[in-house]
Amino acid sequence: MKPHSTLTNRMLDAIAQAPGCRIEELADLFPEITMKEIFYTLGYLSRNGDLRLIVDRQGSFAVTTSLRAFN
Repeated sequence: MKPHSTLTNRMLDAIAQAPGCRIEELADLFPEITMKEIFYTLGYLSRNGDLRLIVDRQGSFAVTTSLRAFN
């Protein structure tokens, strides 16, 4: 099942504006969306190659868009 395209577009735009942001920071930008929905959407975008999940030095996950997301 594909997440709602409006949410995926909003999330990709937010990540493009702040590449390398932590998932917690992303969640703060979307207070109306549950963490479950955020993780589901990030997983979907990651599997499609639209973004990359990165483990930062503190062991937290950060996200950045791939070039493919905007092609």
